[in-house]
Amino acid sequence: MAAMLCAAGASAQEPAKIFDPSKLKGPAKGSPSEVLVLGTPHLADLPATFQAASLQALHARLLAWKPRIIAIEERSGTQCAFMRQFPQRYAQSVQRYCWDPAPAQTATGLDVPAATAEIDRLLAAWPAVPAASQRRHLAAVFLAAGEPVSALVQWLRLANAERHAGNGLNATLVATLEKLHNGQGEDALIAAPLAAALGLERVYGMDDHTADAGSVPDTDMKAYGAAIMKAWENPASAEIRQTNKHLHARLADAEGVMALYRALNAPARAKLVYDSDFGAVLNEGSAQQFGRGYVAGWEVRNLRMASNIREVSGTVPGSRTLVIVGAAHKAYLEAYLNQMHDVRIVAPDQVLR
Repeated sequence: MAAMLCAAGASAQEPAKIFDPSKLKGPAKGSPSEVLVLGTPHLADLPATFQAASLQALHARLLAWKPRIIAIEERSGTQCAFMRQFPQRYAQSVQRYCWDPAPAQTATGLDVPAATAEIDRLLAAWPAVPAASQRRHLAAVFLAAGEPVSALVQWLRLANAERHAGNGLNATLVATLEKLHNGQGEDALIAAPLAAALGLERVYGMDDHTADAGSVPDTDMKAYGAAIMKAWENPASAEIRQTNKHLHARLADAEGVMALYRALNAPARAKLVYDSDFGAVLNEGSAQQFGRGYVAGWEVRNLRMASNIREVSGTVPGSRTLVIVGAAHKAYLEAYLNQMHDVRIVAPDQVLR
């Protein structure tokens, strides 16, 4: 009996053996499902020295990798439609992050659910060489579904002479597409042109803001903001600011842009970002423990983003999925996606070198 009790005590002190899905990759046969998570700056926030033409080297490398799926840091039309049903929780998030499909609904007669169903129907029978009228119609339906970047993909796949009103696109929607075309963010400058060049019909919004309502306190917002800002003032943040200053000074040419992307996607960057932001905030000392709610919201958002990516990558097994996302998300998404049995994470340096 004494021996049994000693054995039980020793066993209780041993660390639990946690099931690790990342060690069980499959299938045994067939091409692996590869995911490349490209951390990006938000291009619209870069200094004026940045020129869109300097993205040509990055574009060429991504084009050569030949992804069949492109996922972007945008909310899907269906998520925003869901969030609109709960204004008491998500009114601010909808206003800040969601595309307004109302003008396209007026033009097409389709609300988000109907437009989403129409997209599925059209793409299920999509011809190898669609007519320009079909692309204009699909662009209008994408706008009605709350999927503006996919609408832009269709617009870019049209010849210049075919970019006009008709087939569901009125003058208002044409102006909207031209405004999207001239956008300065990574969706307009990287994702949509790349999808069009690859012959893809759409991109996939994989961002998630359904955790917004629970991660920020309803009261004492001033104290919350002060606590988070104080935590951000640390040596790692200073190092990031100094590094970014040097990188941003080189953005006038393609090699400078590539240097920026290599730096943001370097393995060592992940721990620096953690020390600067989430690790620092997790340990901030407010009595209300504001930082723990902040980190919870961040983790939930990334987990839900990862599940959205996994969902779309599973639609074409054995294919390559490119995820274009703000650089702070990169390491979290890689870590979460690496837990999936049928996902192989591709190191960005293999593509960016």
